[in-house]
Amino acid sequence: MNTAEGRVADSVGNWVDRTAPSAFKPYLRLSRFDRPIGAWLLLLPCWWSAGLAAVAAGAPLPNVWHLVLFFIGAFVMRGAGCTWNDIADHDIDKRVERTRSRPLAAGQVTLSQALAWAILQSLVGFVVLVQFNGFAIATGIASLGIVALYPFMKRFTYWPQSVLGLAFSWGALMGWAAAFGRLDVAPVLLYLGAIAWVIAYDTIYAHQDRDDDLFAGVKSTALLFGSRTRPIVAAFYGAAVLLIGTAGWLAGGGLPFWLGLAAFATHLGWQVTTLDIGDAPRCLKLFRSNRDAGLLLFAGLVLDAML
Repeated sequence: MNTAEGRVADSVGNWVDRTAPSAFKPYLRLSRFDRPIGAWLLLLPCWWSAGLAAVAAGAPLPNVWHLVLFFIGAFVMRGAGCTWNDIADHDIDKRVERTRSRPLAAGQVTLSQALAWAILQSLVGFVVLVQFNGFAIATGIASLGIVALYPFMKRFTYWPQSVLGLAFSWGALMGWAAAFGRLDVAPVLLYLGAIAWVIAYDTIYAHQDRDDDLFAGVKSTALLFGSRTRPIVAAFYGAAVLLIGTAGWLAGGGLPFWLGLAAFATHLGWQVTTLDIGDAPRCLKLFRSNRDAGLLLFAGLVLDAML
């Protein structure tokens, strides 16, 4: 598979396959625009933080302009991160069934083309970032080192999901920083809760690749937890709910926030009770369902601000 039309094995029947111009398809696939769930999962902590800031400030709504900027930034920076991840992993991806059809591993683009694409997306992300105040800009820049290191962690530790959590949860700090020009205990607790959430859902996701990861010699919490995955994921999800709840309490959250948190917790509980680590399609479905879980929590924050 070395043509621009070549589809990615775990993403078929999407808008990129159907309608995107052939020349653009490999780049859109590098950015995972054919499967936007990762961008949503990067975006949601940003929106949570903006909602939490609105509750704390007594504002009638989260800052809508900030929500729009976070939406654009999450999609382009997730695209840049995925492109960088594929650059770092292109040799490993060739040995994993689910990833060997990715554009770089399949030879649809060269390393230099992928790097140029990553830089271009990062520049768009930088334009978005500089729309915020100076403190938020500095906070955003501080995340880049973690993002750069993440693709290499699976070579050295069984906890790459924790590094992903550090990177993907950074938005939990950004919404508050953009609103107040500082950080307080509430957004830090929100950040820690989001990290626990990411570790849990990405462990579920990683169970799709257990056998291939063993063959390729890379590590993950799915391999580390093994048959103990269900109770450990439950513990991380429980920690996420506790930490996010404490953040909301410190920010003055009212009944709508607590109802949103309860809906979020119920959704996570459903994931735990229906998890089957031997069923890869089920793992993917539960992983993707975290967008809906996160939106339930965000809805509670928005309603709390409005009411």
